[in-house]
Amino acid sequence: MNHLPVECPRCAFAEISLLATSPVPGVWDVVQCGRCLYTWRTIEPARRTQRDAYPDTFKLTEADIDGAIEVPAVPPLRK
Repeated sequence: MNHLPVECPRCAFAEISLLATSPVPGVWDVVQCGRCLYTWRTIEPARRTQRDAYPDTFKLTEADIDGAIEVPAVPPLRK
């Protein structure tokens, strides 16, 4: 698609990276926020791709991210 979103829908950060593109050129891209690491496809609905439509309950601020206690660890595999 060649144009990255302007800001992250979850935390409003303006540094968005392109991770992948569709096998059919121009159909979709997978992008990721440089601050909160939220990742989405550009063809997802507005509630997942646009800050003004993203659910308020799940929006983050820089203070939320900086104050996070820890990232949960991945538990060991079961045997």
